[in-house]
Amino acid sequence: MALEGGPAIVDTLSASPTRRPDRGASASGWLQVWRERWRDWRNRMVADPAFQRRAAAFGPTRRFVRRDAAALFDLMAGFVYSQVLLSCVRLRLFERLADGPCPVPRLVQATGLDEDALRRLLAAAVAVQLLDWRQGDRVALGRLGAPLPAQPGLLAMVEHHATLYADLADPLALLRRDRPAAMAAYWPYADHGAATAQLAATDVAAYSELMTASQALVTQEVLAAYDLRAHRVLLDVGGGEGAFLVAAAQTAPQLSVRLFDLPAVAQRAQARFDAAGLQGRSRTHGGDFFNDPLPTGADVVSLVRVAFDHPDHRVLQLLRNVRRALPPGGCLLLAEPMAGERGAEAMGDAYFGLYLLAMGRGRPRTADELSALMREAGFTDVRRVRTRMPLQTGLLVAR
Repeated sequence: MALEGGPAIVDTLSASPTRRPDRGASASGWLQVWRERWRDWRNRMVADPAFQRRAAAFGPTRRFVRRDAAALFDLMAGFVYSQVLLSCVRLRLFERLADGPCPVPRLVQATGLDEDALRRLLAAAVAVQLLDWRQGDRVALGRLGAPLPAQPGLLAMVEHHATLYADLADPLALLRRDRPAAMAAYWPYADHGAATAQLAATDVAAYSELMTASQALVTQEVLAAYDLRAHRVLLDVGGGEGAFLVAAAQTAPQLSVRLFDLPAVAQRAQARFDAAGLQGRSRTHGGDFFNDPLPTGADVVSLVRVAFDHPDHRVLQLLRNVRRALPPGGCLLLAEPMAGERGAEAMGDAYFGLYLLAMGRGRPRTADELSALMREAGFTDVRRVRTRMPLQTGLLVAR
């Protein structure tokens, strides 16, 4: 329970015995030492039951105690909350309520649950702000549920998480790699090595559809942050079914688009390009981006949610392949959720850290770690371009 801000705590901290940092240390080093000592002292205080009781009774610190107690309980109960969300998605409650509040008896009939079970689920969904009670025994979308009907990608990811939950049922078995993870089978390219390019259409259909459905949020962030109108040809490496390129072509009418992915995936992308009317502005290339040369002719290459699927040495190999495909002055866009994002730290290291472990390879990286790999591959002028929602994706641009 972090009790930051209480005046009694500040006074006690100033009086707590500490040893002054080494006089030879830099100012930033001193600051880091004091911060660590403050945290160590704070943790000793909040571990004391007597201190907890006093802090909970003291007005200026009471809200911090309650806040951290609730946060700790949320960590313990988080799986239950996620199952409430999954149940709502599978019952299509968000779509059913998209047009407005609905009487509970009508939802009983629509979902097939008995009334007691449905009311229990509805109460849980209201408690986590997915739904909201209305007068006349009606229920409506809540603050967190309201955006979901318009975000099919998020709904698809929620359903997909059932596979991840199965792997996390015994988290230590996953960490020890005692048994094969179901997630690795879902992403077949994660464990095929040199045979990846031979995957058939049936092997790639499920994950290609999921990536396409969930691509919209990342696409919007990248295209809002970076103007593609200065470029002629965009090559999207590992571009899936081409959702990012279709949106990019609509944003920049002068842009020709190219896609490189596994042959079976590239075939699906070509159908999407044709349906979008991009026959004269698009081209697909099938292959393995680690082992096959990338097509040349593009002045900008994008890697969207690709690097974090692979270990460092493979990412470095991919970046070098991209650099060889670009002309002098060519540009690389690397977009993906990144670790260490202020306000989204749990997403990077907790969520993606375990998700990618279950998948079988890759890891979340900070912007600095990715920038270092890009420079090692021969790119220069690596810079961070801020996106509106770093939780969804970060963006690095390099020459």
